[in-house]
Amino acid sequence: MLRNITLYLLLTFLVTSIAFCALLRWLPAPTSTFMLYRHFEDLIDDQTFKAIDYTWVSSEKISSNASAAVIAAEDQRFFQHSGFDLDSIQSSIDVYMEGGRLRGASTISQQVAKNLFLTPAKSFFRKGLEVWFTLLIEIMWSKERILVMYLNIAEFGDHLFGIEAASRHYFGISAKQLNRSQAALLAATLPNPITLRANRPSNYVLKRQYWILKQMRNLGYHHIKNG
Repeated sequence: MLRNITLYLLLTFLVTSIAFCALLRWLPAPTSTFMLYRHFEDLIDDQTFKAIDYTWVSSEKISSNASAAVIAAEDQRFFQHSGFDLDSIQSSIDVYMEGGRLRGASTISQQVAKNLFLTPAKSFFRKGLEVWFTLLIEIMWSKERILVMYLNIAEFGDHLFGIEAASRHYFGISAKQLNRSQAALLAATLPNPITLRANRPSNYVLKRQYWILKQMRNLGYHHIKNG
């Protein structure tokens, strides 16, 4: 009996997750699990509701500078790997084994999987789900679709999600109008958008912006096709 229930639940999960990924290959994401988690945090912390600033925009309404900036900042081998940057993972392990700090090696694909489908909680079970959803989106979506999804659901500030909302909030322009410097500044805040602010950039953010602009030039990402 228990075995049958377990198999039924597993099959339901597999079918449901595949169906959701198939739909989101074409449809805008109305929200994300991470956005819903922010609401949950609000209710737990002070029993209030705070609206999420989020507007989905299609690829045609996103500047290629934004795409180039997040690739330079977050995942320079985005178009070469299949969801997992094994070289980066190995490098991170080597640094840790030599006494250094264990640094993250998540790809843009992994971050989409986490932000779209999972909560920030850390466990081996959650990591397994992250691997599953990363594989799904890499198989079912194009690289361009993954990039557009990432730009639309990434957190850029307190209750501020997506490149369109961030562009309007910080610069008073649409995502389509972002220049290289503005795009690099937004990308510079991605490691921790709650404390790293694009409207009040610290020296760290400004240095990171300069580094991202340099990487954008070196990588040659001037006209990235969005899909």
